[in-house]
Amino acid sequence: MDKYTPHTWQPHERPSLPGSPSTPHHPTLKRWAFALVGVLVAITGGLGNALVIANLPYLQGALGATTAEMAWLPAAYVMTNVSMNLLLVKFRQQFGLRAFTEVFLVLYALVTFGHLFVNDLSSAIAVRAAHGMVGAALSSLGLYYMVQAFPAKWRLKALVLGLGTAQLALPMARLFSEDLLQIAEWRGLYLFELGMALTCLGCVFLLKLPPGDRFKTFEKLDFLTFALLASGVALLCAVLSLGRIDWWLEAPWIGVASACSLVLIMAGLAIEHNRANPLLMTRWLGGGVMIRLALAVILIRMVLSEQSTGAVGFLQALNMSSEQMRTLYLVMLLGAISGLVISALTINPAHLLMPLVISLALMATGSVMDSFSSNLTRPENMYVSQFLLGFGGTFFLGPTMVLGMRNVLSNPRNLVSFSVLFGICQNLGGLLGAALLGTFQIVREKFHSSMIVEHLTLLDPRVAARVQSGGSAYGSVVADPELRNLLGIRSLATAATREANVMAYNDVFMLIAIIAILTMLWIFTRSLWLMSTTKKAAASAAPSVQPSGALSS
Repeated sequence: MDKYTPHTWQPHERPSLPGSPSTPHHPTLKRWAFALVGVLVAITGGLGNALVIANLPYLQGALGATTAEMAWLPAAYVMTNVSMNLLLVKFRQQFGLRAFTEVFLVLYALVTFGHLFVNDLSSAIAVRAAHGMVGAALSSLGLYYMVQAFPAKWRLKALVLGLGTAQLALPMARLFSEDLLQIAEWRGLYLFELGMALTCLGCVFLLKLPPGDRFKTFEKLDFLTFALLASGVALLCAVLSLGRIDWWLEAPWIGVASACSLVLIMAGLAIEHNRANPLLMTRWLGGGVMIRLALAVILIRMVLSEQSTGAVGFLQALNMSSEQMRTLYLVMLLGAISGLVISALTINPAHLLMPLVISLALMATGSVMDSFSSNLTRPENMYVSQFLLGFGGTFFLGPTMVLGMRNVLSNPRNLVSFSVLFGICQNLGGLLGAALLGTFQIVREKFHSSMIVEHLTLLDPRVAARVQSGGSAYGSVVADPELRNLLGIRSLATAATREANVMAYNDVFMLIAIIAILTMLWIFTRSLWLMSTTKKAAASAAPSVQPSGALSS
Protein backbone atom coordinates (compact mmCIF):
# COMPACT_ATOMS: atom_id res chain seq x y z
CA MET A 1 0.00 0.00 0.00
CA ASP A 2 1.25 3.51 -0.83
CA LYS A 3 2.45 5.29 2.31
CA TYR A 4 0.45 8.36 1.29
CA THR A 5 -2.83 6.44 1.03
CA PRO A 6 -5.17 7.63 3.82
CA HIS A 7 -5.94 5.07 6.51
CA THR A 8 -9.42 3.93 7.40
CA TRP A 9 -9.97 5.37 10.86
CA GLN A 10 -12.59 4.81 13.51
CA PRO A 11 -14.39 8.08 14.37
CA HIS A 12 -12.51 8.46 17.67
CA GLU A 13 -9.14 7.69 16.05
CA ARG A 14 -9.21 10.16 13.16
CA PRO A 15 -6.37 12.74 13.39
CA SER A 16 -7.72 16.21 14.12
CA LEU A 17 -5.32 17.91 11.67
CA PRO A 18 -3.08 16.81 8.77
CA GLY A 19 0.25 15.63 10.14
CA SER A 20 -0.99 14.92 13.65
CA PRO A 21 -1.10 11.36 15.06
CA SER A 22 -4.28 9.33 15.39
CA THR A 23 -5.92 9.08 18.81
CA PRO A 24 -6.80 5.44 19.59
CA HIS A 25 -7.90 4.30 23.04
CA HIS A 26 -5.02 3.55 25.43
CA PRO A 27 -4.95 1.67 28.75
CA THR A 28 -4.55 3.85 31.84
CA LEU A 29 -0.92 2.87 32.46
CA LYS A 30 0.04 3.79 28.90
CA ARG A 31 -1.75 7.15 29.23
CA TRP A 32 0.43 7.93 32.26
CA ALA A 33 3.50 7.00 30.24
CA PHE A 34 2.42 9.36 27.42
CA ALA A 35 1.90 12.15 29.96
CA LEU A 36 5.35 11.68 31.54
CA VAL A 37 7.11 11.56 28.18
CA GLY A 38 5.13 14.64 27.06
CA VAL A 39 6.31 16.62 30.10
CA LEU A 40 9.92 15.45 29.62
CA VAL A 41 9.97 16.26 25.90
CA ALA A 42 8.29 19.67 26.29
CA ILE A 43 10.65 20.79 29.07
CA THR A 44 13.72 19.52 27.19
CA GLY A 45 12.67 21.66 24.22
CA GLY A 46 13.41 24.83 26.16
CA LEU A 47 15.61 23.78 29.07
CA GLY A 48 18.97 23.88 27.29
CA ASN A 49 18.46 27.47 26.19
CA ALA A 50 17.07 28.36 29.61
CA LEU A 51 20.22 27.02 31.29
CA VAL A 52 22.33 29.29 29.08
CA ILE A 53 20.15 32.36 29.70
CA ALA A 54 20.25 31.79 33.46
CA ASN A 55 24.07 31.52 33.47
CA LEU A 56 25.23 33.95 30.76
CA PRO A 57 27.60 35.91 33.10
CA TYR A 58 29.33 32.72 34.25
CA LEU A 59 29.60 31.28 30.74
CA GLN A 60 30.99 34.60 29.55
CA GLY A 61 33.98 34.16 31.83
CA ALA A 62 34.39 30.47 30.96
CA LEU A 63 34.34 31.19 27.21
CA GLY A 64 36.39 34.39 27.45
CA ALA A 65 33.79 36.32 25.47
CA THR A 66 32.42 39.86 25.55
CA THR A 67 28.84 40.72 26.48
CA ALA A 68 27.97 41.31 22.81
CA GLU A 69 29.45 37.94 21.80
CA MET A 70 27.50 36.12 24.52
CA ALA A 71 24.26 37.65 23.28
CA TRP A 72 24.64 35.52 20.15
CA LEU A 73 23.93 32.35 22.18
CA PRO A 74 20.21 32.99 22.92
CA ALA A 75 19.91 34.81 19.57
CA ALA A 76 21.09 31.71 17.67
CA TYR A 77 18.46 29.60 19.44
CA VAL A 78 15.61 31.95 18.51
CA MET A 79 16.86 32.30 14.90
CA THR A 80 16.69 28.58 14.17
CA ASN A 81 13.64 27.95 16.35
CA VAL A 82 11.50 30.48 14.48
CA SER A 83 12.85 29.43 11.09
CA MET A 84 12.20 25.71 11.54
CA ASN A 85 8.52 26.39 12.22
CA LEU A 86 8.24 27.31 8.53
CA LEU A 87 9.11 23.76 7.43
CA LEU A 88 8.18 21.66 10.45
CA VAL A 89 4.44 21.45 9.80
CA LYS A 90 4.86 20.33 6.20
CA PHE A 91 7.69 17.97 7.18
CA ARG A 92 5.55 16.13 9.70
CA GLN A 93 2.68 15.96 7.18
CA GLN A 94 4.93 14.28 4.62
CA PHE A 95 7.48 12.32 6.71
CA GLY A 96 5.99 12.23 10.21
CA LEU A 97 6.95 14.34 13.22
CA ARG A 98 8.77 11.49 14.95
CA ALA A 99 11.21 11.06 12.04
CA PHE A 100 12.07 14.77 12.17
CA THR A 101 12.53 14.66 15.95
CA GLU A 102 14.73 11.57 15.91
CA VAL A 103 17.02 13.03 13.24
CA PHE A 104 17.47 16.36 14.98
CA LEU A 105 17.70 14.88 18.48
CA VAL A 106 20.63 12.78 17.28
CA LEU A 107 22.19 15.90 15.69
CA TYR A 108 21.62 17.90 18.88
CA ALA A 109 23.18 15.16 21.04
CA LEU A 110 26.22 14.88 18.75
CA VAL A 111 26.82 18.67 18.67
CA THR A 112 26.38 18.94 22.46
CA PHE A 113 28.75 16.01 23.02
CA GLY A 114 31.33 17.60 20.74
CA HIS A 115 31.06 20.92 22.60
CA LEU A 116 32.21 19.18 25.80
CA PHE A 117 35.66 18.91 24.23
CA VAL A 118 35.78 22.38 22.65
CA ASN A 119 35.74 25.37 25.01
CA ASP A 120 34.97 27.75 22.19
CA LEU A 121 32.32 30.41 21.47
CA SER A 122 31.59 29.25 17.91
CA SER A 123 30.85 25.70 19.06
CA ALA A 124 28.61 27.07 21.81
CA ILE A 125 26.66 29.04 19.18
CA ALA A 126 26.39 25.87 17.05
CA VAL A 127 24.89 23.98 20.03
CA ARG A 128 22.32 26.73 20.55
CA ALA A 129 21.42 26.75 16.85
CA ALA A 130 20.98 22.95 16.87
CA HIS A 131 18.90 23.23 20.04
CA GLY A 132 16.66 25.82 18.37
CA MET A 133 15.89 23.40 15.53
CA VAL A 134 15.20 20.54 17.93
CA GLY A 135 13.18 22.78 20.26
CA ALA A 136 10.76 23.61 17.43
CA ALA A 137 10.07 19.89 16.96
CA LEU A 138 10.00 19.03 20.68
CA SER A 139 7.35 21.64 21.50
CA SER A 140 4.97 20.03 18.99
CA LEU A 141 6.01 16.52 20.03
CA GLY A 142 5.36 17.24 23.71
CA LEU A 143 1.92 18.57 22.78
CA TYR A 144 1.04 15.40 20.83
CA TYR A 145 2.25 13.10 23.61
CA MET A 146 0.11 15.02 26.11
CA VAL A 147 -2.93 14.71 23.84
CA GLN A 148 -2.49 10.90 23.84
CA ALA A 149 -2.60 10.93 27.65
CA PHE A 150 -6.15 12.30 27.91
CA PRO A 151 -9.51 11.00 26.70
CA ALA A 152 -11.33 12.89 23.96
CA LYS A 153 -13.55 14.87 26.34
CA TRP A 154 -10.44 16.39 28.01
CA ARG A 155 -8.48 17.05 24.83
CA LEU A 156 -8.64 20.82 25.30
CA LYS A 157 -7.07 20.47 28.74
CA ALA A 158 -4.33 18.33 27.22
CA LEU A 159 -3.67 21.09 24.68
CA VAL A 160 -3.23 23.64 27.47
CA LEU A 161 -0.90 21.40 29.49
CA GLY A 162 1.18 20.37 26.48
CA LEU A 163 1.63 23.95 25.32
CA GLY A 164 2.32 25.47 28.72
CA THR A 165 4.76 22.88 30.08
CA ALA A 166 7.57 24.27 27.92
CA GLN A 167 7.19 27.63 29.71
CA LEU A 168 8.39 26.04 32.96
CA ALA A 169 11.92 25.58 31.59
CA LEU A 170 13.35 29.01 32.53
CA PRO A 171 12.25 29.12 36.21
CA MET A 172 13.39 25.49 36.57
CA ALA A 173 16.78 26.31 35.06
CA ARG A 174 17.27 29.26 37.41
CA LEU A 175 16.38 27.03 40.35
CA PHE A 176 19.00 24.29 39.99
CA SER A 177 21.56 25.40 37.37
CA GLU A 178 23.99 26.64 40.03
CA ASP A 179 24.25 23.08 41.36
CA LEU A 180 25.18 21.87 37.86
CA LEU A 181 27.97 24.45 37.70
CA GLN A 182 29.36 23.11 40.98
CA ILE A 183 29.45 19.57 39.57
CA ALA A 184 31.63 20.21 36.53
CA GLU A 185 31.76 23.99 36.02
CA TRP A 186 30.43 25.03 32.58
CA ARG A 187 30.55 21.43 31.36
CA GLY A 188 27.96 20.54 34.01
CA LEU A 189 25.33 22.48 32.05
CA TYR A 190 26.15 20.72 28.79
CA LEU A 191 26.38 17.27 30.41
CA PHE A 192 22.88 17.75 31.81
CA GLU A 193 21.65 19.04 28.45
CA LEU A 194 23.19 16.02 26.69
CA GLY A 195 21.58 13.69 29.22
CA MET A 196 18.15 15.24 28.65
CA ALA A 197 18.53 14.92 24.87
CA LEU A 198 19.53 11.24 25.10
CA THR A 199 16.72 10.50 27.57
CA CYS A 200 14.18 12.08 25.22
CA LEU A 201 15.61 10.12 22.30
CA GLY A 202 15.23 6.86 24.22
CA CYS A 203 11.67 7.71 25.29
CA VAL A 204 10.65 8.62 21.73
CA PHE A 205 12.04 5.31 20.45
CA LEU A 206 10.44 3.24 23.22
CA LEU A 207 7.02 4.91 23.31
CA LYS A 208 6.05 5.71 19.75
CA LEU A 209 3.16 7.98 18.82
CA PRO A 210 0.29 6.31 16.94
CA PRO A 211 0.57 6.71 13.15
CA GLY A 212 -1.31 9.36 11.21
CA ASP A 213 -2.04 10.08 7.57
CA ARG A 214 0.82 11.35 5.41
CA PHE A 215 0.54 13.65 2.42
CA LYS A 216 2.85 14.92 -0.29
CA THR A 217 3.09 18.57 0.66
CA PHE A 218 6.49 20.00 -0.31
CA GLU A 219 6.98 22.04 -3.46
CA LYS A 220 10.27 23.40 -4.83
CA LEU A 221 9.19 26.99 -4.26
CA ASP A 222 8.71 26.25 -0.54
CA PHE A 223 12.49 26.12 -0.10
CA LEU A 224 12.99 29.51 -1.76
CA THR A 225 10.39 31.03 0.55
CA PHE A 226 12.04 29.32 3.51
CA ALA A 227 15.47 30.67 2.57
CA LEU A 228 14.17 34.23 2.23
CA LEU A 229 11.97 34.30 5.33
CA ALA A 230 14.41 32.37 7.53
CA SER A 231 17.26 34.73 6.60
CA GLY A 232 15.08 37.80 7.16
CA VAL A 233 13.79 36.61 10.54
CA ALA A 234 17.31 35.58 11.63
CA LEU A 235 18.62 39.09 10.89
CA LEU A 236 15.68 40.60 12.78
CA CYS A 237 16.43 38.36 15.78
CA ALA A 238 20.07 39.46 15.70
CA VAL A 239 19.06 43.13 15.67
CA LEU A 240 16.64 42.72 18.58
CA SER A 241 19.13 40.67 20.61
CA LEU A 242 22.17 42.91 20.20
CA GLY A 243 20.64 46.32 19.52
CA ARG A 244 20.72 47.52 23.12
CA ILE A 245 24.26 46.13 23.62
CA ASP A 246 25.96 47.57 20.52
CA TRP A 247 23.37 50.41 20.69
CA TRP A 248 20.80 51.03 18.02
CA LEU A 249 22.16 54.20 16.40
CA GLU A 250 25.88 53.57 16.78
CA ALA A 251 26.67 50.18 15.22
CA PRO A 252 26.41 50.39 11.38
CA TRP A 253 25.64 46.68 11.05
CA ILE A 254 22.33 47.15 12.89
CA GLY A 255 21.01 49.46 10.18
CA VAL A 256 22.25 47.19 7.37
CA ALA A 257 20.78 44.09 9.04
CA SER A 258 17.43 45.83 9.66
CA ALA A 259 17.16 46.93 6.02
CA CYS A 260 18.14 43.48 4.68
CA SER A 261 15.70 41.82 7.06
CA LEU A 262 12.83 43.96 5.81
CA VAL A 263 13.71 43.30 2.14
CA LEU A 264 14.04 39.52 2.62
CA ILE A 265 10.81 39.17 4.61
CA MET A 266 8.83 41.29 2.16
CA ALA A 267 10.26 39.31 -0.81
CA GLY A 268 9.27 36.02 0.80
CA LEU A 269 5.76 37.26 1.57
CA ALA A 270 5.39 38.63 -1.97
CA ILE A 271 6.22 35.21 -3.42
CA GLU A 272 3.75 33.51 -1.10
CA HIS A 273 1.01 36.03 -1.82
CA ASN A 274 1.04 35.18 -5.53
CA ARG A 275 1.41 31.39 -5.33
CA ALA A 276 -1.41 29.01 -6.23
CA ASN A 277 -0.52 26.68 -3.32
CA PRO A 278 1.38 28.89 -0.83
CA LEU A 279 3.35 27.81 2.21
CA LEU A 280 1.91 30.78 4.09
CA MET A 281 -1.67 31.96 3.61
CA THR A 282 -0.86 35.66 3.51
CA ARG A 283 -4.45 36.77 2.93
CA TRP A 284 -5.60 34.83 5.99
CA LEU A 285 -2.69 36.10 8.10
CA GLY A 286 -3.48 39.65 6.99
CA GLY A 287 -7.07 39.41 8.21
CA GLY A 288 -8.20 41.44 11.19
CA VAL A 289 -8.69 38.39 13.44
CA MET A 290 -5.15 37.08 13.03
CA ILE A 291 -3.54 40.52 13.26
CA ARG A 292 -5.36 41.17 16.54
CA LEU A 293 -4.35 37.75 17.87
CA ALA A 294 -0.69 38.30 16.90
CA LEU A 295 -0.67 41.75 18.51
CA ALA A 296 -2.20 40.37 21.71
CA VAL A 297 0.40 37.57 21.96
CA ILE A 298 3.30 39.96 21.31
CA LEU A 299 2.06 42.47 23.91
CA ILE A 300 1.52 39.77 26.54
CA ARG A 301 4.97 38.30 25.89
CA MET A 302 6.43 41.80 26.25
CA VAL A 303 4.69 42.19 29.60
CA LEU A 304 6.02 38.80 30.68
CA SER A 305 9.59 40.09 30.13
CA GLU A 306 9.15 41.78 33.52
CA GLN A 307 10.39 38.60 35.20
CA SER A 308 13.57 37.98 33.21
CA THR A 309 14.55 41.52 32.21
CA GLY A 310 12.91 43.39 35.10
CA ALA A 311 12.86 41.62 38.45
CA VAL A 312 15.93 39.41 37.98
CA GLY A 313 17.94 42.25 36.42
CA PHE A 314 16.91 44.59 39.25
CA LEU A 315 18.03 42.20 41.98
CA GLN A 316 21.28 41.43 40.16
CA ALA A 317 21.92 45.19 39.98
CA LEU A 318 21.65 45.14 43.79
CA ASN A 319 24.31 42.38 43.84
CA MET A 320 21.91 39.61 44.80
CA SER A 321 23.42 36.19 44.05
CA SER A 322 21.58 33.18 42.60
CA GLU A 323 21.70 31.51 46.02
CA GLN A 324 19.90 34.48 47.60
CA MET A 325 17.25 34.42 44.84
CA ARG A 326 16.67 30.66 44.85
CA THR A 327 13.44 30.89 46.85
CA LEU A 328 12.20 33.64 44.51
CA TYR A 329 12.85 31.33 41.54
CA LEU A 330 10.85 28.63 43.31
CA VAL A 331 7.97 31.10 43.77
CA MET A 332 8.13 31.97 40.04
CA LEU A 333 8.00 28.25 39.17
CA LEU A 334 5.06 27.61 41.51
CA GLY A 335 3.22 30.57 39.99
CA ALA A 336 3.77 29.24 36.47
CA ILE A 337 2.63 25.73 37.46
CA SER A 338 -0.47 27.13 39.21
CA GLY A 339 -1.42 29.20 36.16
CA LEU A 340 -0.97 26.19 33.90
CA VAL A 341 -3.06 23.83 36.05
CA ILE A 342 -5.88 26.31 36.67
CA SER A 343 -5.97 27.24 32.97
CA ALA A 344 -6.36 23.55 32.08
CA LEU A 345 -9.13 23.08 34.66
CA THR A 346 -11.12 26.20 33.75
CA ILE A 347 -10.67 26.61 29.98
CA ASN A 348 -14.01 27.17 28.26
CA PRO A 349 -14.27 27.52 24.46
CA ALA A 350 -17.18 29.94 24.90
CA HIS A 351 -15.11 32.37 27.00
CA LEU A 352 -11.55 32.51 25.67
CA LEU A 353 -10.93 36.25 25.96
CA MET A 354 -11.59 36.44 29.70
CA PRO A 355 -8.45 34.44 30.68
CA LEU A 356 -6.38 36.95 28.69
CA VAL A 357 -7.96 39.82 30.63
CA ILE A 358 -7.36 38.05 33.96
CA SER A 359 -3.73 37.29 33.06
CA LEU A 360 -3.03 40.90 32.13
CA ALA A 361 -4.76 42.19 35.28
CA LEU A 362 -2.58 39.93 37.46
CA MET A 363 0.61 40.88 35.62
CA ALA A 364 -0.26 44.59 35.82
CA THR A 365 -0.84 44.23 39.57
CA GLY A 366 2.52 42.51 40.03
CA SER A 367 4.33 45.16 37.98
CA VAL A 368 2.76 48.01 39.95
CA MET A 369 3.82 46.32 43.21
CA ASP A 370 7.41 46.06 41.95
CA SER A 371 7.46 49.70 40.82
CA PHE A 372 7.79 50.83 44.46
CA SER A 373 11.11 49.04 44.97
CA SER A 374 14.12 50.61 46.66
CA ASN A 375 17.74 49.72 47.38
CA LEU A 376 16.45 47.92 50.48
CA THR A 377 14.22 45.61 48.40
CA ARG A 378 15.16 41.96 48.72
CA PRO A 379 13.88 38.81 46.95
CA GLU A 380 11.34 38.09 49.71
CA ASN A 381 9.70 41.47 49.02
CA MET A 382 8.88 40.31 45.47
CA TYR A 383 7.35 36.89 46.21
CA VAL A 384 3.73 37.98 45.73
CA SER A 385 4.33 40.10 42.62
CA GLN A 386 6.45 37.44 40.90
CA PHE A 387 3.93 34.72 41.72
CA LEU A 388 1.24 36.82 40.01
CA LEU A 389 3.45 37.36 36.96
CA GLY A 390 4.34 33.66 36.77
CA PHE A 391 0.68 32.71 37.07
CA GLY A 392 -0.43 35.15 34.38
CA GLY A 393 2.39 34.08 32.06
CA THR A 394 1.02 30.54 31.68
CA PHE A 395 -2.68 31.20 32.29
CA PHE A 396 -3.11 33.00 28.94
CA LEU A 397 -1.30 30.52 26.66
CA GLY A 398 -3.94 27.80 26.22
CA PRO A 399 -6.89 30.12 25.48
CA THR A 400 -4.74 32.08 23.01
CA MET A 401 -3.79 28.91 21.14
CA VAL A 402 -7.42 27.75 21.02
CA LEU A 403 -8.52 31.14 19.68
CA GLY A 404 -6.21 30.73 16.71
CA MET A 405 -6.95 27.03 16.19
CA ARG A 406 -10.64 27.77 15.58
CA ASN A 407 -9.85 29.07 12.11
CA VAL A 408 -7.39 26.23 11.46
CA LEU A 409 -9.98 23.52 12.11
CA SER A 410 -12.33 25.09 9.58
CA ASN A 411 -9.53 25.17 6.95
CA PRO A 412 -6.55 22.85 7.63
CA ARG A 413 -4.51 24.65 4.94
CA ASN A 414 -4.06 27.44 7.48
CA LEU A 415 -2.17 25.14 9.88
CA VAL A 416 1.32 26.06 8.61
CA SER A 417 0.50 29.76 8.68
CA PHE A 418 -0.86 29.63 12.23
CA SER A 419 2.06 27.57 13.54
CA VAL A 420 4.52 30.06 12.06
CA LEU A 421 2.53 33.04 13.34
CA PHE A 422 2.23 31.69 16.89
CA GLY A 423 5.90 30.68 17.06
CA ILE A 424 7.12 34.02 15.69
CA CYS A 425 4.89 36.02 18.04
CA GLN A 426 6.03 33.99 21.05
CA ASN A 427 9.74 34.31 20.26
CA LEU A 428 9.82 37.80 18.82
CA GLY A 429 7.49 39.06 21.55
CA GLY A 430 10.03 37.94 24.14
CA LEU A 431 12.95 39.44 22.19
CA LEU A 432 11.06 42.67 21.56
CA GLY A 433 10.12 42.93 25.22
CA ALA A 434 13.71 42.40 26.37
CA ALA A 435 15.00 44.90 23.77
CA LEU A 436 12.40 47.55 24.58
CA LEU A 437 12.61 47.22 28.36
CA GLY A 438 16.41 46.93 28.38
CA THR A 439 16.75 50.03 26.21
CA PHE A 440 14.23 51.94 28.33
CA GLN A 441 16.11 50.97 31.50
CA ILE A 442 19.42 52.23 30.09
CA VAL A 443 17.89 55.54 28.93
CA ARG A 444 16.13 56.14 32.25
CA GLU A 445 19.27 55.24 34.23
CA LYS A 446 21.22 57.89 32.32
CA PHE A 447 18.44 60.41 32.97
CA HIS A 448 18.22 59.71 36.70
CA SER A 449 22.00 59.59 37.02
CA SER A 450 22.33 63.04 35.44
CA MET A 451 19.62 64.40 37.75
CA ILE A 452 21.34 62.98 40.83
CA VAL A 453 24.86 64.08 39.87
CA GLU A 454 23.60 67.57 39.04
CA HIS A 455 22.81 68.13 42.72
CA LEU A 456 26.04 66.64 44.09
CA THR A 457 28.58 69.27 45.05
CA LEU A 458 31.23 69.26 47.75
CA LEU A 459 29.94 72.69 48.83
CA ASP A 460 26.90 70.88 50.23
CA PRO A 461 27.71 69.87 53.84
CA ARG A 462 25.73 66.63 53.49
CA VAL A 463 27.67 65.60 50.37
CA ALA A 464 30.98 66.47 52.03
CA ALA A 465 30.01 64.44 55.10
CA ARG A 466 29.06 61.46 52.91
CA VAL A 467 32.42 61.65 51.09
CA GLN A 468 34.26 61.87 54.40
CA SER A 469 32.41 58.89 55.89
CA GLY A 470 33.00 56.90 52.71
CA GLY A 471 36.74 57.62 52.88
CA SER A 472 36.98 56.95 56.61
CA ALA A 473 35.94 53.35 55.96
CA TYR A 474 39.40 52.86 54.40
CA GLY A 475 41.21 54.58 57.29
CA SER A 476 42.75 51.37 58.57
CA VAL A 477 44.31 50.44 55.22
CA VAL A 478 44.91 53.82 53.46
CA ALA A 479 47.08 56.41 55.24
CA ASP A 480 47.04 59.10 52.50
CA PRO A 481 44.13 61.53 53.22
CA GLU A 482 43.94 62.58 49.54
CA LEU A 483 43.54 58.97 48.44
CA ARG A 484 40.93 58.40 51.15
CA ASN A 485 39.04 61.42 49.83
CA LEU A 486 39.13 59.98 46.28
CA LEU A 487 37.85 56.64 47.58
CA GLY A 488 35.06 58.48 49.40
CA ILE A 489 34.06 60.24 46.15
CA ARG A 490 34.12 56.90 44.30
CA SER A 491 31.92 55.37 47.00
CA LEU A 492 29.44 58.23 46.61
CA ALA A 493 29.47 57.81 42.80
CA THR A 494 28.74 54.07 43.20
CA ALA A 495 25.80 54.85 45.50
CA ALA A 496 24.49 57.44 43.01
CA THR A 497 24.69 54.91 40.16
CA ARG A 498 22.87 52.32 42.26
CA GLU A 499 20.07 54.76 43.08
CA ALA A 500 19.77 55.74 39.42
CA ASN A 501 19.43 52.07 38.49
CA VAL A 502 16.77 51.52 41.15
CA MET A 503 14.70 54.44 39.87
CA ALA A 504 15.19 53.28 36.26
CA TYR A 505 13.94 49.78 37.08
CA ASN A 506 10.93 51.30 38.86
CA ASP A 507 10.19 53.18 35.64
CA VAL A 508 10.49 49.89 33.73
CA PHE A 509 8.04 48.18 36.08
CA MET A 510 5.57 51.03 35.68
CA LEU A 511 5.92 50.96 31.88
CA ILE A 512 5.15 47.23 31.91
CA ALA A 513 2.10 47.88 34.08
CA ILE A 514 0.88 50.56 31.64
CA ILE A 515 1.32 48.22 28.64
CA ALA A 516 -0.53 45.45 30.51
CA ILE A 517 -3.42 47.74 31.51
CA LEU A 518 -3.83 49.20 28.00
CA THR A 519 -3.74 45.72 26.45
CA MET A 520 -6.26 44.47 29.01
CA LEU A 521 -8.63 47.36 28.30
CA TRP A 522 -8.33 46.76 24.56
CA ILE A 523 -9.13 43.03 24.87
CA PHE A 524 -11.93 43.67 27.39
CA THR A 525 -13.51 46.31 25.14
CA ARG A 526 -13.22 43.97 22.17
CA SER A 527 -14.91 41.14 24.10
CA LEU A 528 -17.79 43.45 25.13
CA TRP A 529 -18.22 44.56 21.52
CA LEU A 530 -18.33 40.94 20.32
CA MET A 531 -20.92 40.08 22.98
CA SER A 532 -23.13 43.00 21.97
CA THR A 533 -22.93 42.16 18.24
CA THR A 534 -23.74 38.52 19.00
CA LYS A 535 -26.83 39.55 20.99
CA LYS A 536 -27.97 41.91 18.22
CA ALA A 537 -27.53 39.18 15.61
CA ALA A 538 -29.53 36.76 17.75
CA ALA A 539 -32.27 39.34 18.29
CA SER A 540 -32.54 40.17 14.58
CA ALA A 541 -32.68 36.47 13.69
CA ALA A 542 -35.46 35.69 16.17
CA PRO A 543 -38.39 37.32 14.21
CA SER A 544 -37.45 35.44 11.05
CA VAL A 545 -37.46 32.12 12.90
CA GLN A 546 -41.05 32.36 14.19
CA PRO A 547 -42.84 32.65 10.80
CA SER A 548 -40.79 29.72 9.60
CA GLY A 549 -41.98 27.71 12.60
CA ALA A 550 -45.60 28.72 11.99
CA LEU A 551 -45.42 27.65 8.36
CA SER A 552 -43.90 24.34 9.25
CA SER A 553 -46.64 23.67 11.77
